[in-house]
Amino acid sequence: MKLSGKNVGIAFTGSYCTFEKVFPQIEKLLLENANVYPIFSERSQATDTRFGLAKDFLLRAEAITGNQPITTIVEAEKIAPNKMLDILAIAPCTGNTLAKLALAITDSTVLMAAKAMLRNGKPVVIAISTNDALSNNLKNIGYLANSKNVYFVPFRQDNYRDKPNSMVAEFDLLVPALEEALDGRQLQPILLNPK
Repeated sequence: MKLSGKNVGIAFTGSYCTFEKVFPQIEKLLLENANVYPIFSERSQATDTRFGLAKDFLLRAEAITGNQPITTIVEAEKIAPNKMLDILAIAPCTGNTLAKLALAITDSTVLMAAKAMLRNGKPVVIAISTNDALSNNLKNIGYLANSKNVYFVPFRQDNYRDKPNSMVAEFDLLVPALEEALDGRQLQPILLNPK
């Protein structure tokens, strides 16, 4: 019940194959009486893939949450001065977004939302989904894991035989990770055994 009445941002980036894992978590948040505000990166709101049409994901997020998705940097910038959110989850978080967040690059709606939260000293929870987690992005994971107010949804290698550098969050742990982050704690264990 820690999330009851809390304003929770759920920010989608371009790991389209995991979108279907995020929507059930949004529904869980709503059952906890959280207010959910969807946020879509420029790529995720405009790219149609074999996993679905971008407009359908936007409409679905709005229908489930009752809130129109935040889709521009200008809209996301207002999160900080308006103190709009209590916590933000970037779910899924691509390697590209992860790297830019580690380097304080703010060139997308989602990154502006994260910057707004960190500016206000509020928690940002990352649910990674990246093919280069154990290669080029490993340093960024390490950097962010040691950053104030940044937390991770526990993650694992998702296909260690065919994609040995790939890792993905256990999306079923998003709600517990948010609850722990609100108390200033990282949900443990952060690294899960491969499936």
